[in-house]
Amino acid sequence: MELILWRHAEAEDGVPDASRRLTEKGMKQAQSMAQWLKPRLPKHTRIIVSPAKRTQQTVAALCDTYETLEEVGTSTTADKVLATVNWPYEEGAVIVVGHQPTLGQIAAAILGNPYASFSVKKGSIWWLSSKAKDLSSNGSLRLVMVPDMI
Repeated sequence: MELILWRHAEAEDGVPDASRRLTEKGMKQAQSMAQWLKPRLPKHTRIIVSPAKRTQQTVAALCDTYETLEEVGTSTTADKVLATVNWPYEEGAVIVVGHQPTLGQIAAAILGNPYASFSVKKGSIWWLSSKAKDLSSNGSLRLVMVPDMI
């Protein structure tokens, strides 16, 4: 399984949290990451997105076919997201467009420390994979890409 964690790009401050929109910089971050990511995605990649406005705007730079699920929203947990994407049993690739600190907790759990959390920068992706079809082995980090690197 391939799991790509994509944190929403830079968003405006404000409330309500779910209505926060991307800034101009955030729109550019989303566009550049989408342009880099699109030719590298495996065919038939499943895309799951938080209902928050900023994640919806981020994924819109990549495509218009995706699933919006509360299970990857602002109040979710790493365990809920991993269950939603069926880690590591799902065939193929899944992108989750979501939020911190959950994405960092997911990455840490997959890489062997379920009590830690990594800092996933705004607009960046963490590409993880697992060859095993069980939870007894850790996944691998294939790539971290931040918008400033593109």
